[in-house]
Amino acid sequence: MVSTKEATQSTISALPTPAAPNGVAATELRPWGSFTILEEARGYKIKRIEVKPGHRLSLQMHHHRSEHWIVVSGTAKVVCGEKEMLLFSNQSTYVPPCTSHRLENPGVIPLILIEVQNGEYLGEDDIVRFQDDYSRAN
Repeated sequence: MVSTKEATQSTISALPTPAAPNGVAATELRPWGSFTILEEARGYKIKRIEVKPGHRLSLQMHHHRSEHWIVVSGTAKVVCGEKEMLLFSNQSTYVPPCTSHRLENPGVIPLILIEVQNGEYLGEDDIVRFQDDYSRAN
C-alpha cells in the first residue's frame, strides 16, 4: 500500500515542468534555491527567483546585461557595487552591467523576487563569480 505522502510526491514528480511561452524549460534548481524563466525574448528575460532562508547567490557580475530586482515577499540583502541595502516587499533595485552584485536572504521565510534582465546577451554563462559559498567555478 502506498502512503498519502508517497502518492503526493509521485503525483508531483509526474507533473510536467512549467515552460515559458517559447517552450524553454522554466525552473532550474540551485544550491541557494531556484529560478523560473517566466518569459524570454530578444533583449530581455524575466525570472522568478526564490532564495532559501540563510542562503545567498555568488558575488558576481555580468558583462552583457543589466538586472532589475523587485521583491515580491521576504527580505533581500543586496550588495551592488560599493552599496549594501535591505529591500522589502514591493521595493526594487537596479544592477548595471559590469557591476559586482550579490543577493542574500537574511530572513526566515523564502525570498521571492522578480528579475528583469536586459541586454544583447542573456546566457547563464555571462556570470563572472568573485566569491561563491558553493565552490562553483566560472
